[in-house]
Amino acid sequence: MSGFAKTISRLALVSSVALLAGVAAQPAQAQSANTTFFVTSAGPGKGGDLGGIEGADKHCQMLATAAGATAKTWHAYLSTQAADGKPAVNARDRIGKGPWQNSKGTVIAKDVADLHSAANNLTKQTALSEKGEVINGRGDTPNRHDALTGSQPDGTAFAAGEDKTCKNWTSSTQGAAVVGHTDRIGLRDDDASKSWNSSHPSRGPDGGCSQADFKSTGGDGLLYCFAAN
Repeated sequence: MSGFAKTISRLALVSSVALLAGVAAQPAQAQSANTTFFVTSAGPGKGGDLGGIEGADKHCQMLATAAGATAKTWHAYLSTQAADGKPAVNARDRIGKGPWQNSKGTVIAKDVADLHSAANNLTKQTALSEKGEVINGRGDTPNRHDALTGSQPDGTAFAAGEDKTCKNWTSSTQGAAVVGHTDRIGLRDDDASKSWNSSHPSRGPDGGCSQADFKSTGGDGLLYCFAAN
């Protein structure tokens, strides 16, 4: 084979490999674009100080955009309590109507009522990160199954008074945060401790809202994110 023919052959091979790689990458990109629910692969890293509920939304939006799930409005599944003349916000009212699916295309709930029922499809295997990864749960090292919600089981806010939202997601030094378990596994056999959105309040050496507090009881300041549109 002449030198010219060898060069043409090499170029054809390189082009074929590039084309195949591009084809292989397309399904993953399309899959990410259809994602409407995920658990954050990482929290903001500042404990309960998320910059308020707006800061939590921005964190969801940033991770979703980086993963390819663009052209959507992302909201964190968080409630706030009535304080300083402002009314409470219910997590269930800020996530759209559904249905919601993870990065693999698995539907985790058809609508808001389904999401807050025992029939939802949110499990360790379906509560994936924006990267399509399983979140470490009980029995894994480290356990990261606590997701911040500040919510009651039906997705509504707690009454004003005892702080269950780290001062409405603005403090890493005061209060506590109610969390859910992404793997639906609790320390007890009762349904409450296995709740995906309202298992127990955070606690730890600093009181409940620092990053160290979250990690001490099996968390990392992770959030549930939903496409609201």
